[in-house]
Amino acid sequence: MAAVLLLSLTQTACGQAAFEAKPLGQEETAPVPVRTGADRTEQWLPLLKGKKVGLIANPTSRIGQTHLVDTMLSLGVQVSKVFAPEHGFRGDHGAGEKVSDEKDERTGLPVVSLYGSHKKPLPADLKGLDVVVFDIQDVGARFYTYISTMHYAMEACAENNVAFVVLDRPNPNGFYVDGPVLDDSVKSFIGMHPIPIVHGMTVGELARMINGEGWLEGGRACNLQVVTCEHWDHSMFYELPMKPSPNLPDMASIYLYPSLCLFEGTVMSVGRGTDKPFQVFGHPDFKAGKITFTPQSIPGAAPDPKFKGELCKGMDVTEFGDIYIKNAGRLYLFWLLEAYRDMNMGKDFFRSSFDKLAGNHALRRQIMAQVQEEDIRKSWEPALSDFKQLRRKYLLYPDFE
Repeated sequence: MAAVLLLSLTQTACGQAAFEAKPLGQEETAPVPVRTGADRTEQWLPLLKGKKVGLIANPTSRIGQTHLVDTMLSLGVQVSKVFAPEHGFRGDHGAGEKVSDEKDERTGLPVVSLYGSHKKPLPADLKGLDVVVFDIQDVGARFYTYISTMHYAMEACAENNVAFVVLDRPNPNGFYVDGPVLDDSVKSFIGMHPIPIVHGMTVGELARMINGEGWLEGGRACNLQVVTCEHWDHSMFYELPMKPSPNLPDMASIYLYPSLCLFEGTVMSVGRGTDKPFQVFGHPDFKAGKITFTPQSIPGAAPDPKFKGELCKGMDVTEFGDIYIKNAGRLYLFWLLEAYRDMNMGKDFFRSSFDKLAGNHALRRQIMAQVQEEDIRKSWEPALSDFKQLRRKYLLYPDFE
């Protein structure tokens, strides 16, 4: 007798409705909860037993509602030092804001800043440590600087014979790969590796690639171990339990971030200083704007935002990000191309940081020449195809293809 089927309406990548047949009863199966590397204490605790530990962490470094450093201390791990990336250990610094060395009030542990002029741990910072643990939630974009912090920490550990452990976390933008691959001529802290804007890798997978491809200074490789996630793969739409940084407050902003962050290298605002950062964009003179917003100072998130106190005309693209990006699995350049035409400023539309964000000099020139989006996308090949092949070598989880 034929199995009884239920028909469910789904949405295809191009937005068309499609019917999917499922055997009766299967639709009730509850998904197994994802366990992050940090959640898997049974895996990492033996690696740290009897060791002096340094921890690279921020507010996302949690097991449930408890900060990882508190869990480690309660389990008897000898945490000797905490390293703080951009935004600080407790997340109370805005983007690009100076992070200073300090003492953590809750634990009394020394906190060493890995931002500003001190991006790489010094030999003195690692003195007495046996292992450094990295546990930070990434969002899967090349210019999200936590992966640069990880790179420098791996490099310092390789140079000073200190082990490096990554407690892996799902990549919320890990379901696609897209964008220009970084050209070495624009290498910077907001883009250190020859990878596309959306690399589709977890920090653990990327750490394996950095090590395996000899991208650390002098081609060194650190003593790397990755504690993997459970019950996650690259085809999943993983919702973060907390915001990964002050200006990415929800999943819509996280999905839009790889596309909208390019506006940071232009005269346009991306809504820093509003309640919708990376969900709106605009400018006081943006004629095509459908909404208005006025950026204000927000401590810990946007202390001095672009166009502070000025009325901006702009676009709210929140819903588009949550629907289009998830279904299409690609960057969206239309807004950037339209804003350039609307503002009619020529080269003055761009800031000096644009090429570093884009990862090449070509995208700025293509926009100024009003090259069509699909032709721009074609220019990203074959480097993008080569990266996709390379990426497969280092994956730790089933891919989306």
